[in-house]
Amino acid sequence: MARLLGACLLLAVLLGALAAASARADDDLGSGAGGIRQPSNEYRGRKVGARTEVRDVEGDGEVQELGRFSVAEYNRQLRGGGGRLEFGRVVAAQRQVVSGLKYYLRVAAVEEGVENAGERVFDAVVVVKPWLDSCTLLTFAPAAAK
Repeated sequence: MARLLGACLLLAVLLGALAAASARADDDLGSGAGGIRQPSNEYRGRKVGARTEVRDVEGDGEVQELGRFSVAEYNRQLRGGGGRLEFGRVVAAQRQVVSGLKYYLRVAAVEEGVENAGERVFDAVVVVKPWLDSCTLLTFAPAAAK
């Protein structure tokens, strides 16, 4: 009987502690009317794992460096030597959290050694895993015309 009473007392203490912690969490997160937590404007409508736009592509050094990497990796994989590209700039980018960070880049480049060659746009997908010091080019292809 004493054992049952001790177990009930322990259970009551644990439930009380859990209720208090939950109330503190609601206060920290900000509850709306009726005790329903209202999401902050920063994350409203955002889905876990969804792609997000990189806002200042031109000023983002990491994104520009990934664009430079994607062109260099494309050139390295070319084996034949023809059709090599010279990096221009990243004109648009999206970021997605996966097992690492996946970048969807729109890269402007010029074909090397071609007179009056205009700038062409390519789509590249790069995965970065900082904890492995790894950067992998998944795809690099001419962008579809809009």
